[in-house]
Amino acid sequence: MCLAIPARIEELFGEGMARVRVGESQTFLNASVMLLPKEPQIGDYVIVHAGFALHTLTPKEAEESLSALRELAQALEDPPQF
Repeated sequence: MCLAIPARIEELFGEGMARVRVGESQTFLNASVMLLPKEPQIGDYVIVHAGFALHTLTPKEAEESLSALRELAQALEDPPQF
């Protein structure tokens, strides 16, 4: 299974590359923005999969997705006892 994650563009550099951050993490990733349909801006939220930004999101969409991922991670850490 593959997972694409929402990330915020923190810096644009080089030919079609960006430094992005997922949520409140202090870890930054590099991602290609060459597949986006419009020119990205610092502060844009994008869906990143395998090092490529594929789609732009609104801040609300990004937060909803990140919230769902946090809930899933919490459920995996504390599975229900039957």
